[in-house]
Amino acid sequence: MGSLRAILSNPDDLYPLLKLKMAARHAEKQIPPEPQWGFCYTMLHKVSRSFALVIQQLDTDLRDAVCIFCLVLRALDTVEDDTSIATEVKVPILMAFHQHVYDREWHFSCGTKDYRVLMDEFHHVSTAFLELGRSYQEAIEDITMRMGAGMAKFICKEVETKTNIIRDYLEDINEIPKSRMFWPRQIWSKYVNRLEDLKDEENSVKAGRCLNDMVTNALTHAEDCLTYMAALRDPAIFRFCAIPQIMAIGTLALCYNNIQVFRGVVKMRRGLTARVIHGTKTMSDVYEAFYDFSRMLKSKVDNSDPNARKTKDQLEAILKTCRDSGTINERKSYISRAEPKYSSTSIIIIFIILAILLACLSSTRPYNM
Repeated sequence: MGSLRAILSNPDDLYPLLKLKMAARHAEKQIPPEPQWGFCYTMLHKVSRSFALVIQQLDTDLRDAVCIFCLVLRALDTVEDDTSIATEVKVPILMAFHQHVYDREWHFSCGTKDYRVLMDEFHHVSTAFLELGRSYQEAIEDITMRMGAGMAKFICKEVETKTNIIRDYLEDINEIPKSRMFWPRQIWSKYVNRLEDLKDEENSVKAGRCLNDMVTNALTHAEDCLTYMAALRDPAIFRFCAIPQIMAIGTLALCYNNIQVFRGVVKMRRGLTARVIHGTKTMSDVYEAFYDFSRMLKSKVDNSDPNARKTKDQLEAILKTCRDSGTINERKSYISRAEPKYSSTSIIIIFIILAILLACLSSTRPYNM
């Protein structure tokens, strides 16, 4: 549930964290008894816990399909991520992965920890996949085929214009036995001769500017994301799509101009994640979140950065879209830096009381997010 220090520093996180904990417990109680489905939902919680909570709210048929879809793509990604696998072995697996999902006997040992378990016991995923409706199978097969082919393509060539996960730079570049390079040459080559040079302290200024360039590039997709989400009508599907997008722009705001991306791990604190999950119910919540995080990001823009004007223009476009929605109330829900209203002792007491009460309630009634 996050460290006590983080909760004391951000008391507004307390209630959403408790709700998230209750949601996780409720979801665990809903794991189906059949071995293949039990494995799939249990594994989903292990390899993608926050995403699993969102999936759990979908209607049964769609929930099962998305669960399997997520695990299939996670397994595909595990093969692609394992740099110990020789290219001549890896590429055929990626290209044929969409066919392997139909084979109840297929498995391939790779990855680490829970991901290795997923790969070693992939037959459970295949068995569950074959129980889905044909339309779901075809959709999963099609996307898996296209993603596998795309992964195979970029294993055999350097990334020139593809923007991938920005915050995972250090993890990818330090991968053993071989680095993974997902930042596009089109951007990083403007600052250094080799992508790995960005982690050197003497290149901190260049690294920061390259990072800001990457974030600015990613922000160009924000308005399209808002347009897409505004068109969604089913509440469960809306939340399923909206929560990850808010997490994405929140992560961009944290990463921007943050040299820690090249030194360690940068991610949203668990309490803030809980607030996003708990507080995202309507499109107005999305506009407010995008507005908040865009303002946070804008406050970090240094005018000396070569892309400062471009970054500000992009952020202003996002802010305008949010303001034009007519739902912004300046509540600053995600960026408020006000001092805690309670003493540390009071917060601890409240935390203990709420934890006891909710633990008791969880055993007597079902939970609804």
